Amino acid sequence: MWVWMRVRAHKLVSRATGGDAGMTTSEYAMGTIAACAFAAVLYKVVTSDMVSSALQAVVGRALNVPF
Repeated sequence: MWVWMRVRAHKLVSRATGGDAGMTTSEYAMGTIAACAFAAVLYKVVTSDMVSSALQAVVGRALNVPF
């Protein structure tokens, strides 16, 4: 009886997880490409003139606070 219960539980777990425990190589590649694209967009935004001047203003005000 215990063997039957273990086999049944194993089948339920396999079906719930889809049979795969992790990502495949193509999924890792797509994730890496997406992360690089996001990093490139973020770099462009942060190095733009408007964001750069806003960050410089914030740092300048923080450094010039009277004690």
